[in-house]
Amino acid sequence: MPEAGHFLIDQDFADPDVLTTPDSFFAYATNSAAANVQVATSSDLEHWTVSQTDALPELPAWATTGKTWAPDVSQVGPNQFVMYYGAASVDPAAQCIGAATSSSPDGPFTPVGDIPLVCPADEGGAIDPASFLDADGTRYLLWKNDGNCCGLDTWLQIAKVSPDGAQLTSTPTKLTKQTLPWEGHVVEAPTLIRHDGSYALLYSANDYSAGEYKIGYATASSVLGPYTKHDAPLLSTTLSKNGYSGPGGQDVVQSKNEVDSLIFHSWNDSLIYRGMNAVKMNWANGHPVIEIP
Repeated sequence: MPEAGHFLIDQDFADPDVLTTPDSFFAYATNSAAANVQVATSSDLEHWTVSQTDALPELPAWATTGKTWAPDVSQVGPNQFVMYYGAASVDPAAQCIGAATSSSPDGPFTPVGDIPLVCPADEGGAIDPASFLDADGTRYLLWKNDGNCCGLDTWLQIAKVSPDGAQLTSTPTKLTKQTLPWEGHVVEAPTLIRHDGSYALLYSANDYSAGEYKIGYATASSVLGPYTKHDAPLLSTTLSKNGYSGPGGQDVVQSKNEVDSLIFHSWNDSLIYRGMNAVKMNWANGHPVIEIP
């Protein structure tokens, strides 16, 4: 891993999600001026090449351009990949979540259906999708209702999806919302990990636009909870000794040993863009522990 403060991708590459394939790693990120969904590739998780192509070149009719956030890509079958993404909906005027499919991890992905997959207008909309495959083969989708847009609570939620990932197959379950002082008015960006028979729900909290953004976690013995929050952040500007400014938008790349990689974004020194970082994540008694290089 690079030293603290050194970006793996030193340019605008926010809300990174990493897909592992037998030969490569693929990272996806929030829109740039040139792409609805950015994509980068690596053979070793340390050296990355950002593609000049758009992984999601065409948005569905329900979405407007310029606000395609926090994509998530997973493999659902041989040469079958599904992408979830947040986008600004035309009607209702809210952030909603769509799905898209491709036969290749680097795209192009094609939107599924004529309406969003998740769009709870009465909850402020939905953003920050995250896929999860449980040990029994059940697929889930997590997200955050965009309540902070309009003075509502922000709940991290989960629902089952079809084997191809393109449809919800259960009603959502609310897992946790903002409750701790360090979280401010929002929790978002859920990332669910199964480790040693238990579940760890990582999330980002507080104001993403500055150094107050942080990563926290909660644990449970069942995928649907109840989840118990750890009182303090897992990673913050202060905990990193200012090595990472406003860390968040995280994902986890799991390994076969007890050391995983926490992928996340942080601000550059001038607060102009959020680049991609990684740190080692160990486990102690079922709890994630961060190593700051």
